[in-house]
Amino acid sequence: MTAWKLAYHANCWGPLGGDAVGVTSINRLAYRTFGDMAVAARDIAAAGYDGIEFFDGNVVESAGDHYAAIRNILADTGLSLVSVYAGGNFIFKDILDEELARVAKAADAARALGAEHLVVGGGARRHDGTRLSDYDALASALDKVMAIAAEHGLKAHYHPHLSTIVENPDEVRTIFGKTAIGFCPDTAHLAAAGGDVAAMVREHASRISYVHLKGWQRDPFAFVPVGRGDCDNGAVIRALKDIRYTGWICNELDAWADPAAGARESHAFVQAELAKV
Repeated sequence: MTAWKLAYHANCWGPLGGDAVGVTSINRLAYRTFGDMAVAARDIAAAGYDGIEFFDGNVVESAGDHYAAIRNILADTGLSLVSVYAGGNFIFKDILDEELARVAKAADAARALGAEHLVVGGGARRHDGTRLSDYDALASALDKVMAIAAEHGLKAHYHPHLSTIVENPDEVRTIFGKTAIGFCPDTAHLAAAGGDVAAMVREHASRISYVHLKGWQRDPFAFVPVGRGDCDNGAVIRALKDIRYTGWICNELDAWADPAAGARESHAFVQAELAKV
């Protein structure tokens, strides 16, 4: 069997949002799941996963007690913290230092808690349209994220995302032609933007050392467990096998009525597909 380790993102165990203070203080605008992360971790461990990913807001908030709350969660469940996820606009020069200070806080938490990866998403779409120079600004910011990650002994990855200036295959090619940061493909977002995700995995094979698998259905638009919907994650798994990928696969699902059941279903799908290859 291919030597992959399975993790799950804790973002499904409550409403997704950010710190409202970030509206007026950019360095506080972290992602956060407004739920009980201890419950999330117990459900994820019970579903058979070995690792977990948290949003930056859910780990940085425990910095005052030296991350004791998160350390206890990891110890109680036996899960490894694999990655911390952060984001930013990244194209606006006047606020970039504030955003990078927040990314550095996420990196501090990731290092303290034993994570291997730092993942960022973003690249704002302007109200009056994207400018070509926005890709240069984003690439420059991602180079700075790489430097922050390296200082903390982490691998840095960029995560293309709907609603940003990097959604479709051409935009993905554009940004990775301007920065050396790693590529964390989110299969659902790439598929929803019109990408052949398996082909993109093969095209960008040398960039990939961490992966988000997520299901997506076209009509009605929704994110779903990994084996459902219109994103062929089976083909993606075969592509990852073909490029000899090793490392962590993080299943993800933004919202689900029964998050524990969603985690179990996605785990079972990936294990079944791995058995085939």
